Amino acid sequence: MKEFFEYFFGKGDTIEFHHFSSAHWLPILIALWVIEMIYRNRHKIAELKWEKTLRMGMAFALIICEMSYYWRLANMASLGGNAHEHLPITICGWAIIFCSFMLLTKNQTLFDISYFWVFSGTIFALLSPVVIAYTGPTRFRYYQFWGEHLFGYFAIFYMIFVHKMRPNFKSMIKSYVGLAIMTVIATYVNNLLGSPANYLFMAEPEPTASILDYLPKNYFLRMLLMGGVMTILYLLAYLPWFLKDRKAKKTIN
Repeated sequence: MKEFFEYFFGKGDTIEFHHFSSAHWLPILIALWVIEMIYRNRHKIAELKWEKTLRMGMAFALIICEMSYYWRLANMASLGGNAHEHLPITICGWAIIFCSFMLLTKNQTLFDISYFWVFSGTIFALLSPVVIAYTGPTRFRYYQFWGEHLFGYFAIFYMIFVHKMRPNFKSMIKSYVGLAIMTVIATYVNNLLGSPANYLFMAEPEPTASILDYLPKNYFLRMLLMGGVMTILYLLAYLPWFLKDRKAKKTIN
């Protein structure tokens, strides 16, 4: 039993996860199905007497999913891990935390930040899950990763479909300011700790193949290009709402 837990919660020595394999696409397809179910049943869900309890359960699941990553790291010393490589300085991690409190409070500011962080920040993780290269479906980290990165989408779409929340242009500005603050913190910590600290993947390319390999190794060019890409992703995330508002204005006129 001890050997099983050491294996299940541990990190492999060889690459187990391969991009665009069934282990990559299956969680995404399941997530799309869940989102579709939320949309189809949005009116029924909104009328549930225990809808608030449902949101509390979702928020609890989000927090447990995020915290389980750090509980696992508590035992990583015996598995060759370093705590300073895993400080809570990630867009995905904080997006999950914000989403959990958003579900509890229906706070618009938390929705604003979470919306753009989820749609613009976690998209790279979904397309290129570089951080789980050494863990496959037989390991805990694989399930924790997909839970962390997909539950945020469930929370955002739940609030959009069931509670009719939506972002506006000011939402994008607020979220971008939050992203800038996170970038400053990550830059400081990366410089303070040095390699292998690589928060927000800004310091250097990851050792395993990913979409980030196409970025230049020069730090300032890397930062400039990442900032440009994030700006484009922010605009794309807001585009559906911009088009919806423009269509509504034309209808009124």
